[in-house]
Amino acid sequence: MAAVIDEGTVRHVARLARLHLEPDEQERMREELSAILEHVDRIQALDLEGVPPTTHVEEMENVLRDDEPRPSLPPEEALREAPEAVDGSFAVGRM
Repeated sequence: MAAVIDEGTVRHVARLARLHLEPDEQERMREELSAILEHVDRIQALDLEGVPPTTHVEEMENVLRDDEPRPSLPPEEALREAPEAVDGSFAVGRM
């Protein structure tokens, strides 16, 4: 059985995540984090010997086009709608 998360741990994690939690939210988070750890314990208890790691239930194949050079927009057309261009490039103001 997973260790139950205490209120101090919830406050510490909330502080690390820069979250402000009201007392009722802290209690709800404590319960939810404890439940997550309980689920992890259940998964760790399973015998998964011989079960290959998977990311999807079904086999998937990524279909991409061949990476071949092809013509692109001429710079004048690419910059046509730019609010401002400098020396053939988009001009971006400082933030």
